[in-house]
Amino acid sequence: MLQLAALARWCSRPLLFEEPTKGRHAMIISKDFDMDSILRTLDAASKNYPPGSKEESAVQLAAISLLYIRRIKKLDDFLEYYHDFSDPTFRVPVAQAFSTQEEADKWLASGQASDGELVRIAGQGFQVIQLPSGTRFLRTPLPEELGPPGSE
Repeated sequence: MLQLAALARWCSRPLLFEEPTKGRHAMIISKDFDMDSILRTLDAASKNYPPGSKEESAVQLAAISLLYIRRIKKLDDFLEYYHDFSDPTFRVPVAQAFSTQEEADKWLASGQASDGELVRIAGQGFQVIQLPSGTRFLRTPLPEELGPPGSE
């Protein structure tokens, strides 16, 4: 079993918080983000599962992922993503909105679409995906289509 606390000490570096520069602002949450505390919590949680179990492995993976994010110096980007993900006022950006499927198909055929863009077609969410055979729409419900968490 991987000891998260030992791994955290091995990878340990002080977290750097950048001042706002060129329109990019450090996340407020980063000042409250205590990596060591989170790693200790994950280490304790992993001990609630049998060694080698899928649950223990999942908790270990979460801890290692955080350490990796810190190691490659992307912690601020992760914290910004986390903030957006957990902010109830955050809205998923929709690149285009179309009244009909025909309008959307014309736009897709025009070559203006980029892989990964989200679009709304007749009130439903879709993602633009690039396949070897060409660009297509993949049905991807937008958050407002899903309703509040726990309502099914």
